[in-house]
Amino acid sequence: MKKVVISVLGHDRPGIVAAVSQTLLENRCNIEDVSQTILQTEFAGIFIAGTDENCQLEDLRIRLAAKLNPMGLSVLMKEVEEGKPAISGSAEPFVITTLGPDRLGLVAGITEVLLRFGVNITNLKAVFRGGEDPRRNVMIYEVDVPSETNHQDLREALQGRAQELSLDISVQHRDIFEAIHRI
Repeated sequence: MKKVVISVLGHDRPGIVAAVSQTLLENRCNIEDVSQTILQTEFAGIFIAGTDENCQLEDLRIRLAAKLNPMGLSVLMKEVEEGKPAISGSAEPFVITTLGPDRLGLVAGITEVLLRFGVNITNLKAVFRGGEDPRRNVMIYEVDVPSETNHQDLREALQGRAQELSLDISVQHRDIFEAIHRI
């Protein structure tokens, strides 16, 4: 079975996921993973679907575009590449949260530290509403930290960068984060 990743972007409106999923169903594609969000007024969705070996990916792309382009949506599609995971070996899941005044370079500053330590970002939610009220500017990084990483060095580097950027930062193992934030 082949797998395909489909990205859909455009102004949000009701029916986008229905249009994608119906088109995939009509083409005998099984949706395996979906990540979809609204960023301000824009829809951003990523779908991974399994196809049978007879599926012509270009035909599927044309059918998706025919359904979605009239809705003002852009479609990008490619076959999923089989490969090794982003982090070789084992990793531990952490959640990093920052709060602070909006300014240029917040995402770049934190992600540079993560890159330096070989940390892989698995999910990122960043909401910037401007101004000095730190509750209006939040970044939540879900990350995988390689087991061989010195956690104290990573924590100190993140805290140093956060201080440079005037951010409050919290670094917690995902299990602890979920236990604390459970409703």
